[in-house]
Amino acid sequence: MLDLPIFFKAIILGIIEGLTEFIPVSSTAHLIIFSQILNFDSIRNNVFEIAIQIGGISAITVIYFKKLNSTFLKFYEKNNQKFIDNLTLAFAPAVIIGLIAHDFIKKYLFSNLVIAFSLIFGGILIILIEKFHKKFTVKNIEDIQKPTALAIGFFQCLAMIPGVSRSGATIMGAMIFGVERKVATEFSFFLAIPTIGSACLYDIYKNFAILSFDDFELILVGVIASFISSLIVIKWLLKFISTHSFASFGYYRIVIGLLILFVSL
Repeated sequence: MLDLPIFFKAIILGIIEGLTEFIPVSSTAHLIIFSQILNFDSIRNNVFEIAIQIGGISAITVIYFKKLNSTFLKFYEKNNQKFIDNLTLAFAPAVIIGLIAHDFIKKYLFSNLVIAFSLIFGGILIILIEKFHKKFTVKNIEDIQKPTALAIGFFQCLAMIPGVSRSGATIMGAMIFGVERKVATEFSFFLAIPTIGSACLYDIYKNFAILSFDDFELILVGVIASFISSLIVIKWLLKFISTHSFASFGYYRIVIGLLILFVSL
């Protein structure tokens, strides 16, 4: 355990959130593990770890402001309507399943063993998908069809299991359905806005009675750190995947999962 000032811990966790939210390694897993290492337990029910994801989606809105602004100001245009419909379809499963399974997941699945196995199996799947699935027919975000968007939404629900990775599930799910790597990644970014935003607000609402003013100060510090690191990672990832596959993240997940498993047993 590391004995550091509480606000310094919040900054570290915010940076970790930003670094891991949009790459397929599971930000939730990293936040839970590093919260244990830092002995950060000032807010119950992992509210801090969930709320600081606001920094990540804020970074997306800044980077893609022109696209989002154009889409919603000109929502009546055909391509924009299709884009909004696809995001809505992809978001819907998370709303339904999240509301049903929220309490069960919080109570039973937030453990190091679940995280370790999720990281390992997810890593293996990423490697296999990158190795054997080479045919990509969807090369523009506007070309994603509604059944594919809905399927991506169901893949996203797998990320409710800690260690799976929301970005990993959505990107790999999209790739399985023939969406090109960069397009799948950007669609995952956009889908993060309603998904993470609603999850953060719901968790804050559910736990509002136990939060103090100091908790909100910690969350603010974490959000700012997450925002800055997310800006860096999103831009880096888009460049990285233009010349690399996601396989390296799969190997990383397996190594980290095995380390967590070794320490936990």
